[in-house]
Amino acid sequence: MAVLGRIGLYSLKLNKKNHWAKEYTEHVMPRRQAEPQPTWTDVKSKLASLDRLGLLGLIQDLYAAHKDDQTFLHARFGLGDDILRPYKEALDRWLWPDVLRNQDTSVMKAKQAISSYKKAVGDPVGVAELMVFYCECAARFCNGIVYQDDRYFDALVRMFEQALKIIAQLPACDRNPRVTRLDKVRTISHNFGYGVGDDMDSLLAKYMRK
Repeated sequence: MAVLGRIGLYSLKLNKKNHWAKEYTEHVMPRRQAEPQPTWTDVKSKLASLDRLGLLGLIQDLYAAHKDDQTFLHARFGLGDDILRPYKEALDRWLWPDVLRNQDTSVMKAKQAISSYKKAVGDPVGVAELMVFYCECAARFCNGIVYQDDRYFDALVRMFEQALKIIAQLPACDRNPRVTRLDKVRTISHNFGYGVGDDMDSLLAKYMRK
């Protein structure tokens, strides 16, 4: 009985000690509030304080810091013989990887290449070209190594439809050659099964019925 009493007394003291420690923590060490993250408004106010040379110096530092920044600026200002080339290289890498070197596919990174071009320029003809190239890379990769992945196929069909939507708005001189290329993609895709070619049959008829 005495032992139980000592245990009970010890538990009571321990509970009081923990309660005191909790109160001490709550009063002496208040919970840290999350600090607000900087926004474009904050950056813009800093940029407004720069003179011309300061702004050029900042852009030069950004240009030297990352290849993506170089690609963006080249595309925005139309520099180089083929501003689409770096975006196509990214598509080729992530949609048609070198399996012998254990490279993997990434639909997300391939789509990011198209999104980056849209932000840099957004020219409808250029966007259509990248979308058609996406479909060509994906279809040839699947056909060449007999690659079968439901999510990869689904992404290909969705990109096929997006390409058709934007191509339908282009002049005939820009539209017709790309429709011909997508038709070849559709033909190849019948080799995959999973209804990929059938879906493309329906989409091509839907958007190009005129």
